[in-house]
Amino acid sequence: MQQNTEVLAQWSESAPYWEKYRDLIGGMFAPVTQALVEDAALTSGDVVLDVGTGPGEPALTIARLAGKVVGTDPVPEMVEAARREGHRRGLPNARFEVAFAESLPFPANSFDAVVSRFGVMFFASPADAFREWLRVLKPGGRIGAAVWHFAEKNPFHSVVAEVVGRYIDSPPPAADSPDAFRFASPGKLQTVLSEAGAARTSERVLRFSIQAPISVEKFWALRSEMSDKLRRKLALLSEAQTARLKGDVIDALTAYAAASGLSFPAEVLIVSGQKGPS
Repeated sequence: MQQNTEVLAQWSESAPYWEKYRDLIGGMFAPVTQALVEDAALTSGDVVLDVGTGPGEPALTIARLAGKVVGTDPVPEMVEAARREGHRRGLPNARFEVAFAESLPFPANSFDAVVSRFGVMFFASPADAFREWLRVLKPGGRIGAAVWHFAEKNPFHSVVAEVVGRYIDSPPPAADSPDAFRFASPGKLQTVLSEAGAARTSERVLRFSIQAPISVEKFWALRSEMSDKLRRKLALLSEAQTARLKGDVIDALTAYAAASGLSFPAEVLIVSGQKGPS
């Protein structure tokens, strides 16, 4: 629980930045949201649960497609940001609640589908979370979860990480600890989902382009503000070192820059399953 508390504190500090870049992030990861909509087979009358919604995605997008959506996140600051945006967009069929993925405040058989975009990697116990999702799903209900494939296949992450590693020692995270690439290995998350009791599990690789219509300088600002881990590392450097690091990152990013902004090849694993009949 100590580790989980630390992770929650990090996300709390990051919440204002995720809200600041909400529209940009939404555009960058729209293909992932679309993949979840397709793999969870969402329809217009569905009641959908979005776990680890952060400041409201993909719940806010799904609200335009489904009958009702509930977004949950354990970070109050994230939930408050999601509520503000839901109100701004005028989406009465979207609501947001503070809740842990492993302990949901909903009755059994409440939802037609459960989705999660880039959340499972940070759960304290993904297996317990999946069992809880299956509890709140109706018989035949669907699950769709998106996690990052390997870092080297995702320069959105790896370009910055490689440069930062030249300045600050960055040992790999402990095995199975909360990390963006915790479930990068094909089959790993699908196995957890199957062992939790899901039926008809599957996995596919989603290859897409992360489109960021901004300059390399603004992309560096986005990455250095959104990531608590990166902010903490940069705080260890002198002003001069930080300036050199920023210059090196910007140089490295030029390979992905064009007149319209930045474009990164990306790979994500989409893991799906279903609750069996009662």
